[in-house]
Amino acid sequence: MTTLFVNACMRGEDSRTLALCREYLQDKEEVVEVDLATLGLKPFDAQMVAYRTEKQKAKAWDDPIFDLSHQFAEADEVVIGAPYWDLSFPAALKVYMEHVSVCDIAFHYTEDARCEGICKADRLTYIASCGGFVEGANFGYEYFCGIAKMFGIPETRFVAAEGLDIVGIDVEAQMDKARAQIAALD
Repeated sequence: MTTLFVNACMRGEDSRTLALCREYLQDKEEVVEVDLATLGLKPFDAQMVAYRTEKQKAKAWDDPIFDLSHQFAEADEVVIGAPYWDLSFPAALKVYMEHVSVCDIAFHYTEDARCEGICKADRLTYIASCGGFVEGANFGYEYFCGIAKMFGIPETRFVAAEGLDIVGIDVEAQMDKARAQIAALD
């Protein structure tokens, strides 16, 4: 069983989100990590869109432009590690999803024009840490709930350590709450 870990922890080893992710992943059999801080992906521009469209029309699915999409679609589980930034997540994660979201790899359209997901994963786990409290503005996780539905991933789960930058808060206690959430996941 392959777990794809999409690491959007832009602070590297100093990231509290990354620490939580490592705890979640420690007992997984096969983990493939995509480190967005080192990947250096560029947002799609007109030239890239034209190139990808040409390859899609030609059904040239072995072209490297589709590698990230194939990797995502073939994973048994997807873990997104992303700190809570500006009501969602780091921009590198959105750029990554532009590369992953490919019609006829991650999803397709049926003859009656319905979008149907074709990813293999049975769940997507979203792990975050937050300086404050999310309080109904969890737009990063909500985005991935939509992506999971679009890609045919039936279950999404959310774990977060919140309030970590609030003066006087017990940071370790907040991290322990998140660790307890992780321990409760099957």
